[in-house]
Amino acid sequence: MEILWILVIPLLGGLLLALFGSQRFAPELNSIMSFGTFVASAFLTVRVITDGPMTALSEQFFVDSFNVFLVALTAFVAFTTSLFSRPYMRIEQAHGKLTINMLRLYHSMYQLFTFTMLLALLTNNLGIMWVAMEAATLTTVLLVSLYRTPASLEAAWKYFILCGVGIAQALFGTILVYFAAEKILGAGGTALLWTHLDAVKTQLEPTVLSLAFVFLLVGYGTKVGLAPLHNWLPDAHAEGPTPVSAVLSGLLLNVALYAVVRSKVLVDGALGNHLAGNLMMGFGLLSVVMAAFFLSRQKDVKRMFAYSSIEHMGLMTFAFGMGGPVATFAGMLHMTVHSLTKSAIFFAVGHATQKSGTQLMENIRGLITTNPTIGWGLAIGSLAILGMPPFGVFASEFLIITTAMHAYPWTTPFLLAALGVAFAAIFSRVQSMVFGETTGERLPHPPALVPVFVHLGLVLLLGLYIPPYLADWYRQAAALIG
Repeated sequence: MEILWILVIPLLGGLLLALFGSQRFAPELNSIMSFGTFVASAFLTVRVITDGPMTALSEQFFVDSFNVFLVALTAFVAFTTSLFSRPYMRIEQAHGKLTINMLRLYHSMYQLFTFTMLLALLTNNLGIMWVAMEAATLTTVLLVSLYRTPASLEAAWKYFILCGVGIAQALFGTILVYFAAEKILGAGGTALLWTHLDAVKTQLEPTVLSLAFVFLLVGYGTKVGLAPLHNWLPDAHAEGPTPVSAVLSGLLLNVALYAVVRSKVLVDGALGNHLAGNLMMGFGLLSVVMAAFFLSRQKDVKRMFAYSSIEHMGLMTFAFGMGGPVATFAGMLHMTVHSLTKSAIFFAVGHATQKSGTQLMENIRGLITTNPTIGWGLAIGSLAILGMPPFGVFASEFLIITTAMHAYPWTTPFLLAALGVAFAAIFSRVQSMVFGETTGERLPHPPALVPVFVHLGLVLLLGLYIPPYLADWYRQAAALIG
């Protein structure tokens, strides 16, 4: 029942907001529907913790400790982002950037985007997962192109073409998995059900599974933003509305990585070696290093933090590729703290760019003077994402790097150098944005900054103390992934 509510509420919200998205109460309705989804995810989480993994609707949906954690995180960040978007989108309308019809499109697509991500996480069917990821691409294309400027339309087309090609690769990988499973499970829908595939993974043809994983990693890795498949991501973040940037970085990238990790479990069982992990480590390490050095060349604040997202998704991919209980635990912790921190940063950046009227960092100055809450939110969020103790990002990065030192010591210099370059690039720019002299003006609507400090407070808590039930949750999920 909880699974049904989690999917029905955002789907219904999308339909309602397609009808009433231009009304004055539309932002509040968007937040109410997002809150309903979050409440349903909380009930589902409690049930999974109490009763263990479960399937539903003729085994088409499946929930365990791994995906229910991501469902709860997705629903929570989607809800807080909807709160942030209320004043943000009204300010954009007041500045003449959006029309009534654009707001209708934004609110309806926001709910449908949430629905597609949750569907991808909850489905047990690899084919439905592919369909959900493709639907997520289509909804976000419309959101990225919302402003209808030449730059936003170019970014949307780049996103659509690159991710469309990537998703096509993932489809071919899914077909290969079905081809291997059909010989064991027989023709029919069960050959695409992950629970059935997991039960017979040691019997699947290793050669076919290894080839399938290459296509799945390239396909879903495009949506993760792994180098060299990342070119769509900075443009999509820079040209779309800031709430869209927040959910792209904080949620969609996680969902795509989830699909890769689920695929890795099957391939590890079929091959009995570390081929899938090695591929993930290679793509992850390349992404970390490349993104860190591109950070120093950015002039647009949203593009800079988009490259930061590429860096951190690479770090997560590297952690899941290493495997083992500690690295997998660290990867899931990093998923959590990155989603919370990066979305909080984009909340602060969104209002900062509205106050200054530009996304160029050299023209954003003195946020601590014009609006101390925006300035402190950006400063604290930047320190958190850069891995400064005692924030949770430091804890997860420490676990990943120390595990790499023990298992793959040759990777350590690359990781440390990349993290050092990223720290210098972001810190030097954020410092002048926050503390420089300013000519900024007040916003026509008060900004929604409570979500910023709620997110950062949770990240600080996870750096100082991980509640035992949450730590057990991560350990159970790590055991499932292997």
